[in-house]
Amino acid sequence: MRSVPWWVLFSSVCAPILLVGGWAVSAHLQGPGYDPASATISILASDGAAGYWVMTPALLALGACHVVTATGLRPAAPFGRAALAGGGLSAMLLALFPAPASGGSFAHGVVVAVGFSLLAVWPVLAVRRRVSRRRVVAAAGDTWPRPTARPSDRTAPWALRPAPSVTAAALMWLGGAWFLLALYTLDTAGAAERVLTFAQSFWPLVVVVSCFRHGADDGRPD
Repeated sequence: MRSVPWWVLFSSVCAPILLVGGWAVSAHLQGPGYDPASATISILASDGAAGYWVMTPALLALGACHVVTATGLRPAAPFGRAALAGGGLSAMLLALFPAPASGGSFAHGVVVAVGFSLLAVWPVLAVRRRVSRRRVVAAAGDTWPRPTARPSDRTAPWALRPAPSVTAAALMWLGGAWFLLALYTLDTAGAAERVLTFAQSFWPLVVVVSCFRHGADDGRPD
């Protein structure tokens, strides 16, 4: 039996596609004056931007995908699922607090910071060292075996184990530091943000695929 439903795989596949497709189409609509290496994604969804009508729905759909994935990702620990859903809601809130055409926005910055933090910490909060399942066994000494259920602990899916989860979270936080450095010093904020946001949108897919593979292994005889 699969540990996660099929629609969780669908939502986790759609998330990075929507993100990359959204910024690619929006950057094309923005014209040659937009430099994706130095300009942030937020500019594409700012008021008056040529690609606003593409990037904003893409962010809304991306956030919805994270919420759907978190809802069905049952093998993950509850706090991790809540953080993933919170990160998705933050992406959706960017539609209500878009970046201004020029200058900064405190509300936009807060939403971005909260969303980044939740998506950077959720891999650690989702860690499961072992997962339990029910095994059906025959009661000893019965002439007519009567199935009884007892819990059986198995290792958690690979992407929900401590080492991969901590590594993923650490790389995301390093990506956040790179983005801040690029934003204020290197003038490559756009490139840093794209790498970071893609990684954060892609990790849920890694976790879901890991759960699917683990579920297939559980179907084998012990």
